[in-house]
Amino acid sequence: MNPEDLRYHKEHTWVKVSGKKATIGITDYAQDALGDIVYVDLPEVDTDVESNSEIGEIESTKATSSVIAPVSGRITEVNEDLTESPEILNEDPYGKGWIAILELDDMSELDDLMDASEYSKFVEEEAK
Repeated sequence: MNPEDLRYHKEHTWVKVSGKKATIGITDYAQDALGDIVYVDLPEVDTDVESNSEIGEIESTKATSSVIAPVSGRITEVNEDLTESPEILNEDPYGKGWIAILELDDMSELDDLMDASEYSKFVEEEAK
């Protein structure tokens, strides 16, 4: 299931907002589609990112996939644990498997993202 307190991007990333901080990760659907994750290329701290742009890559035993920023802002922190243990993304994509935290540029960008029920419908349609 997709947590209700998150917003979702069509490229299967999620964002959790607390004030001006936005935590970003990949969805359970994304990690499941990728299979066993073996490497995560994290973004650089202090990098400015635009929504819909690539901020990193995830390599699995099946494929390499881009991590797409759901919102714009400046990266303030990355999850270094993923460097040593990329499988955390498979085990806990909505918790310990977060990828980056950024300082939001524009709160209104959140309005362009899906809520949990919209994302669930989106995934169902995409799976057909």
